[in-house]
Amino acid sequence: MKSFSYLALISALAPFTEAGAGANGIDVLIPRVPQQNTFPLTGPSLPVTPPSPNKTYEYIVVGGGAGGSPLAADLALAGHSVLLIDAGGDYGHLREVETPALGNPASERNEVSWGFFTHHYANETQALRDRKLTWMTPDGNYYSGQNVPEGSTMLGNFYPRYGGLGGCSEHNALVGVLPTENDWDYIANITGDVKFQAENMREYWKQIEKVMYPLPNNDTSAHGTDGWLGVSINPQGIAAQDLKILSVMIGAMEALGYSTESLSNAIADATDVFSQEVGDTAEMLLPLNVTQGIVDALGDILEWDVNRDTPDRDTKQVVARLPMTMTTGDYRRASPRDLVYDVATATNPDGSKKYKLDVALHSLATKVNFDTTGDKPKAISVDYLFGESLYRADPRSSLTEDTGIPGTVSATREIIVSGGTFNTPQILKLSGVGPKEELEKWDIPVVLDLPGVGTNMQDRLEVGVHADATSNFTRILNCTYLGTEDDPCWSQYFSEDNHDSEKGTYASNGVPMGIFTTSSVAQGGEHDLWLGGFSALFPGFFPGYSTVAATPDAKNHWSWLILKAHTTNNAGTVQLASTNPRDTPRIDFHNLYEGQTTEAADADAMALVEGMKLAMSFYDHITPLDGEFERIWPPQDVQTDEELKQWIIDEAWGHHASCSAAIGADDNPMAVLDGQFRVRGIDGLRVVDASAFPKIVGTFPVVGVMLLAAKARDDILADIK
Repeated sequence: MKSFSYLALISALAPFTEAGAGANGIDVLIPRVPQQNTFPLTGPSLPVTPPSPNKTYEYIVVGGGAGGSPLAADLALAGHSVLLIDAGGDYGHLREVETPALGNPASERNEVSWGFFTHHYANETQALRDRKLTWMTPDGNYYSGQNVPEGSTMLGNFYPRYGGLGGCSEHNALVGVLPTENDWDYIANITGDVKFQAENMREYWKQIEKVMYPLPNNDTSAHGTDGWLGVSINPQGIAAQDLKILSVMIGAMEALGYSTESLSNAIADATDVFSQEVGDTAEMLLPLNVTQGIVDALGDILEWDVNRDTPDRDTKQVVARLPMTMTTGDYRRASPRDLVYDVATATNPDGSKKYKLDVALHSLATKVNFDTTGDKPKAISVDYLFGESLYRADPRSSLTEDTGIPGTVSATREIIVSGGTFNTPQILKLSGVGPKEELEKWDIPVVLDLPGVGTNMQDRLEVGVHADATSNFTRILNCTYLGTEDDPCWSQYFSEDNHDSEKGTYASNGVPMGIFTTSSVAQGGEHDLWLGGFSALFPGFFPGYSTVAATPDAKNHWSWLILKAHTTNNAGTVQLASTNPRDTPRIDFHNLYEGQTTEAADADAMALVEGMKLAMSFYDHITPLDGEFERIWPPQDVQTDEELKQWIIDEAWGHHASCSAAIGADDNPMAVLDGQFRVRGIDGLRVVDASAFPKIVGTFPVVGVMLLAAKARDDILADIK
């Protein structure tokens, strides 16, 4: 293995100086708990307290993610006593979390990172072909790459999750795209529940959305205007200032057949005015006062509202700005965490607590307990351990010592498990609900033999096509990604004196536009490919991936990410690795040919091949307004369809795992839930999170999960009546 000379990891984005990722592949060594800059929170947070041993609640919600948080808040708003229990803390005002551009480093902050190690393939020969594979070295560090230190233990493929209030809505790329109409109608058809029909789920969207971006013809009929979730778009002036970003956008538009004449003319006019003022414009941003023509031209091309309610919404090839879960004005991340905070801290005029919502943080749920004296088991209480960093996906957790203060809290009505696709099956199985054979293997008393728990898991497949430019992107030239005390980009962003595009790079998630299109194998003509570009290097996930994605020193990277929607592989599993609730489960995806028929795997792989070739054509169409681009990943010797296909088999990853405790039809023996999210065969127990989907939805799942929570609220309240 090569020797490393590296800087101290002073932030989530401070890179190794010799190790990293690039044209020569991935070669990253990083401590399990990297050193990171720590800044004061920018706003208030909920206190860390365990559940009160003397209180009983009507409802207990286990897990404060995109499903559990809004559901807990809504039940409290309806007048019920609710305990929301979460193993993490409240870090909604951590700089990396609330800043739209810093989602990647947020996912690796020690305070909130839950790093699972999953398995794309059970076949070790195939698994070892993945250049991102991660190992634990003999001295306890993480290594990802091909030069594995002697004596290291293979861990698998890094899968970052968020360990804290708000769940993955606190570290994602903020993309707020609705599932397709067919996604919802499919669930309605298998359950017979008309509330799942697309037109009715659209009404839930109107309840939770607060649309904050301009719509074509100012038509808000498909949107909500007074919900709790702010939805905005990137200020277009941010991209309009950087000629290199504009050249990449034009390359993609022209490859897709869009006319860019008006945009090119506007750029020429702006650069002419600017060059007359300053002369040499190399590595300089265009001033905002000369970019209005560019902004207008971009607006004309990117006017499509991807959350519109029209018959062609899910089928028409479009280039568009992305709706994002952030607020206009301050451009802060918006998430269910904010709703929980507002409800939990609301007071009456006399200062007393307004709603009966308690939030127990640093409280790891370990088991649901049941009353088994009746005809069906009934969920009655939750066991937990109180303490910080108890779960071993947390990099700060002990791998050898079992700590935590045990306790139990009871519910009179229901317990709702919202732990997410990996943790919900684990909690159910530790509670005695799951496949009988697996439970008996671990000597867990069987409460209910429910074979579908931990099966049917699905994920998207994603790959990237990356190129380096001969000069830097000026948009990010001054950014240190909080690697220094005085990051100019963060100061510009956080200043109350700056508004909209004046806030600069960090007021955007960095993706100036998204492409929704169909491959030759798309089913029913629906979008099955999404492409988005950003000025960073992103070959996939591995510990330290954010340290090489965008660094203070290397600012010439561009990545096109290709996402395959509507994959058909449902062979993934979540199985217990032990009976210790602190341990992570065994997670297997069985990608492509390991989990699908040859025909189905061929189709998914072919769609991604077409997506990669489309991304390559974007580079081919670039007009070098500010330097040339050279593709570095995949290497240029990966060219033919067969070579690209093998690359996909080896390298594709995902980060939208779903469907591991799925809703299903009454006659489906593998169905875990009914159409009202009730665990079949048990009273007083529901599941509301991404694991509940029977099929993976849309292109980005997070707002779909929030809509599940809205429907679940109505289902729960209807049962009371």
